[in-house]
Amino acid sequence: MTLQQLEYVMAVFRFRHFAKAAEHCNVTQPTLSSMIQKLEEELGMKIFDRNRQPIMPTPAGKLVVEQAWSVIVRAKKLRDTAEEQKKSLVGTFNIGVLPTIAPYLVPRFFPKLLDEHPEMDVRITEMKTADIKTALIHGDIDAGILARIEGCEDFVCHNLFYEKFMAYVSETDSLLKAKAIRVADLKDEFLWLLDEGHCFRDQLVKFCQLKSASRSKKAYNLGSIETFMRIVENGKGVTFIPELATMQLTESQSRLVKPFAHPIPTRELVLMTSRHFIRATLRDMIIDCIKQSVPSSMLSLSRTSVQI
Repeated sequence: MTLQQLEYVMAVFRFRHFAKAAEHCNVTQPTLSSMIQKLEEELGMKIFDRNRQPIMPTPAGKLVVEQAWSVIVRAKKLRDTAEEQKKSLVGTFNIGVLPTIAPYLVPRFFPKLLDEHPEMDVRITEMKTADIKTALIHGDIDAGILARIEGCEDFVCHNLFYEKFMAYVSETDSLLKAKAIRVADLKDEFLWLLDEGHCFRDQLVKFCQLKSASRSKKAYNLGSIETFMRIVENGKGVTFIPELATMQLTESQSRLVKPFAHPIPTRELVLMTSRHFIRATLRDMIIDCIKQSVPSSMLSLSRTSVQI
């Protein structure tokens, strides 16, 4: 029995698919299947029911998976302790990032990080806040990049920067002529908002007490910021975008951006880890890289902003 075999077992359990598990582990499917089969022969039992789709563990296999996960967590902690003592940056580092952050932040720091530290194996996955919390608890990711909200007290949050919310207004909307958007101005607007569960949406709804978004919800389900921006650009309604998104816009698109009146709703972005996270050297380096990638004006909360 080897640690590698246990990692293959956990990959199959996570992905419920041998091919996807093999891809995640950077091995061929025959290699992964053969290693798991050898472990099953050694244990004298089947860990997975291969006749079911998706692949599921057998009743006895569930017990093996539980123990395998415990062993892998302990082994990772041992490796991480050794690497931290050496102040090393070597190893795999998995980061979960909110979908409302990733398209605008990741391109700013990730390519430079890969170029300057080729020894690192950094992997990024987009996921919602609840999924980031679960993944941190289960050890599936090492850190999450998300907005600070209530309910994160069981984790350790490291400040990255502050980001203002902006309104994105269609050419045909009367709000286009306004210098700044007040909460009262949104009362009768056709608003394009993300689904519940996106903290970007939930924070705005709470701050602005938005109710009129139900109309757009019926018209378009499971939208994204980019989709709603395209709809607004083609002449319908208002949506909201994060400050970093405005730095990717063309001149014609920038005309549609309207700031909020004071106080400006602002979110604090943080890098969150479990309380048992060990590799502080690697974590701090990534935090510094992210902070260097955003304008210095976003590193502190402005006097005209209110954190939501």
